[in-house]
Amino acid sequence: MTTAERPISADELHAYADDRLDALRRREVEHYLTTQPELARQVSGYRAQRDGLRMAFAASATEPIPPELNLNRLLEARLRRRPAWWSVAASGLLCLALGGAAGWYLGQPQQPSRTTLAMSLLLQQAMASHAVYTADPRHPIEMTAAEPSYLSQWLSDRLHRSVVPPDLTSAGYRLLGGRLVATERGGAAALFVYEDTHGDRVSVLLRPMAPELHAAREDASRGTLNSCTWIRNGMGFAIVAGLPDQTLDRIAEQINRQTAAPG
Repeated sequence: MTTAERPISADELHAYADDRLDALRRREVEHYLTTQPELARQVSGYRAQRDGLRMAFAASATEPIPPELNLNRLLEARLRRRPAWWSVAASGLLCLALGGAAGWYLGQPQQPSRTTLAMSLLLQQAMASHAVYTADPRHPIEMTAAEPSYLSQWLSDRLHRSVVPPDLTSAGYRLLGGRLVATERGGAAALFVYEDTHGDRVSVLLRPMAPELHAAREDASRGTLNSCTWIRNGMGFAIVAGLPDQTLDRIAEQINRQTAAPG
């Protein structure tokens, strides 16, 4: 069987999306995708997910691992004075080291507060969701804004919170629709996507939080994207777009006014 006759597997499609195929097989996959438009859209989604995750964690990935969290050094040090109970203790040491490394990768060498951790997770999810979904030219949403009341009810049922898409028409953006996005603990958040007359898009992420959490607005940047995040009344809010911080702050003020509790 020649290379051209060999069936194209799902693993090869992922490898193609990750640029890990040789030149010959890459051309064959590209030719195959021209005959399979639905599959081509899925592969485009794989690429968008890859790019979104790279963007979301780019800052942490480029930083060197602190020496005290280097697993090789930790294990070598213990091996040099290896006691009889090593086989039992090694697993505990590895879990402790991995826990410390995870805390460092979140950018918090010391134990972070619940609010700090919540804001960090909110920012990472908003940036990744914008890059993966909002940047998709054809499928940024699951449900259109044609029936706004149904869209609100659908998302509210899934988030177990009252969710209403903010109105950004005064800022020049119309609502395209929304979708559910998963959180790292198996919960759900709502992502709304807006577009102006030039085709530029803004995403607004609403993520349920613990009722006692509160955080003032914070601005952040990742490449060409800027964000504005805050937590109020048990809900995390995040705006992401390729817009100046001042513009995002004005949009945030609009959202705050619209979502303020009565009285």
